[in-house]
Amino acid sequence: MSTHLSTKPTSVYGGEVQEYIWNWENQSLSIVYETLGTGFSLLLLPAFSSVSTRGEVAELATLLSAHFQVTALDWPGFGDSSRLNLDYNPAIYEQFFTDFVQDVFNNKIIVVAAGHASGYVLKLAVKQPEIISKIVLLAPTWRGPLPTMGANANIAAMVRGMVRSPIFGQALYQINTTPSFLSWMYSRHVFTDTAKLTPKFLNEKWYTTQQPNARFASAAFVTGNIDTIYSQSEFLSLVQSLTIPLMAVIGASSPPKSRQEMDALAALSGVDSVVIPGSLGLHEEFPSIVFDAILPFLRNVC
Repeated sequence: MSTHLSTKPTSVYGGEVQEYIWNWENQSLSIVYETLGTGFSLLLLPAFSSVSTRGEVAELATLLSAHFQVTALDWPGFGDSSRLNLDYNPAIYEQFFTDFVQDVFNNKIIVVAAGHASGYVLKLAVKQPEIISKIVLLAPTWRGPLPTMGANANIAAMVRGMVRSPIFGQALYQINTTPSFLSWMYSRHVFTDTAKLTPKFLNEKWYTTQQPNARFASAAFVTGNIDTIYSQSEFLSLVQSLTIPLMAVIGASSPPKSRQEMDALAALSGVDSVVIPGSLGLHEEFPSIVFDAILPFLRNVC
């Protein structure tokens, strides 16, 4: 069901803020989303990360809202949405995403998804192609940070367990979400212009990591526990199974491993692709360039 909030979180791009009440294993979650503009429905999905919020796509949402009715959400466990102590895993997000799209939208939609959200979009599009018109993937990834760094499943599970522990886990999480650590993370593989990493910007990112229970979904992402795809071949196979037009936007300065995965996607027959400035956070760092790159593709909606 979709209802208006009695006490609305702050709008991040001037849209109408609403609440989607969703149940998972007898627990009720409030999912916050925001809608602006008129016309064909476009769902804009932020990337999964420790600092994931719909705010990272706010400027892009504003630009797109001149042409579409744009909806951006905060994933369960992130942003203004409920951050319950759950074992966040692909089953949760796959079911949530399916339910949200079916319940909130009455017609076909365009989906523009950043980063790790790509896998969830591809899986739904292959399963239910009748509900999605077009897909744009922004700096698409499918593997969490620790697995990308080479950590095996046992190490990842150990780290996740440590972060989830009541006292030590919170301390460990806070060490890894200080403004200085976030600055290092952003400058390493998210933004290309470090001048944009102002104290105000970093404090806003830090603030979202300090909400109660924020560490649970964050730890799941970092350790690969919400990876819904487990190999490059599976990722590419999903794309090849699509019957829906797909465009990929690739950051010229993406980390080497991620860039190899994106280039393999772009090499597939039928995939539109473009390389623009930026890295994994190109949708936030260069929203105007992203907008200009994807608008011609999006305008031709069937």
